[in-house]
Amino acid sequence: MKYLLLCCHEEKEFEAMSKSECDAMMQKTMAYCEVLKKTGQLLAVEQLEPVQTARTVRVRNGKAAVTDGPFAETKEHLGGYFLIEARDLNEAIQVASNFPSVQFGTMEVRPVRDLPGSAH
Repeated sequence: MKYLLLCCHEEKEFEAMSKSECDAMMQKTMAYCEVLKKTGQLLAVEQLEPVQTARTVRVRNGKAAVTDGPFAETKEHLGGYFLIEARDLNEAIQVASNFPSVQFGTMEVRPVRDLPGSAH
């Protein structure tokens, strides 16, 4: 089954890290991703640009409205995602708990819903 791991953190905390701390965390993350790729568990990974680059789009009564930033007022923001394959939710949680970023942020684990007619 596929699971989407949503990596969230406070951007200010991330930005406050020294370059060496940030580089070390990224190296650990990439090494862990390589292990997951070799086992066939990691299907996709993407890091997102800072929240200041985000735009929120809404359409009401046929008119689009675009605003700067994310819609939700929150301290933590989505920083990236990992699409994984796991036997069940417990295995997906185990995979998520081994990412270095969960030491200062959070990882939301969500099952991916199979859509009718989608190719697998």
